Amino acid sequence: MASDFARTLALLRREKKISQRTAASDLGVSQALLSHYENGLREPGLSFVVRAADYYGVSCDYLLGRSMARDGSSVPAARMHDAASDESGDPENAIQQSRRLVVNSVAMLFEVAEKTGSEQLSNEMYNYLSMAIYKVFRYLYAADPGGVEEAFRTASEHFDGLCNAHMSLSELRIRAAAKGEGGFGLTREEIRLPSLQPSDLARAFPNLSSSMLTLLQAVADRITPQDTAKNSAEKRSK
Repeated sequence: MASDFARTLALLRREKKISQRTAASDLGVSQALLSHYENGLREPGLSFVVRAADYYGVSCDYLLGRSMARDGSSVPAARMHDAASDESGDPENAIQQSRRLVVNSVAMLFEVAEKTGSEQLSNEMYNYLSMAIYKVFRYLYAADPGGVEEAFRTASEHFDGLCNAHMSLSELRIRAAAKGEGGFGLTREEIRLPSLQPSDLARAFPNLSSSMLTLLQAVADRITPQDTAKNSAEKRSK
């Protein structure tokens, strides 16, 4: 968690608009030691983590990168499946929880899009997600011994590439629509994008934000493992 801690510690100080010297004095450490913490060169002790969390008004889980919610309300992604299995001894509960995370996260994305007032953004999100669902279903169908590929208009050797092409176009349109830009078949429009900071998400979407933040953390852990992130932070500090 060292790299997550370093990045978050530095970010919180900048958000508070205080110097490293001031923060070090308030936290009872030398500026040199705080600099080492913020650059991932030293790992903090528990007492400093607690002190820093209190100082910046966040949870220790958030500070350590175990939760993307500042109050630590989302389930730590790495423990999500273990927690579900441990409580009941039934691994199906973990599957149910994973499904809930995805369903809630998709619902929140569409609510965010609705708040922007952009019908184009909602449409492109639907296009992108529906393509992903179609691809997964075709993969499953191809594994079914009784499946008849002729039931689909698009041949099995073509659907992957065609879906990927449409999804790439939707990605461009989603980026453009989220900024209110025209092009790629879109019309320029005024956008009212709500704040997507974790604390604001929790207030705006109290029933959905925890699922979204947990899912984001789970994906972050898969695409950038802790060791990789730590090594990158150490290289940047040299």
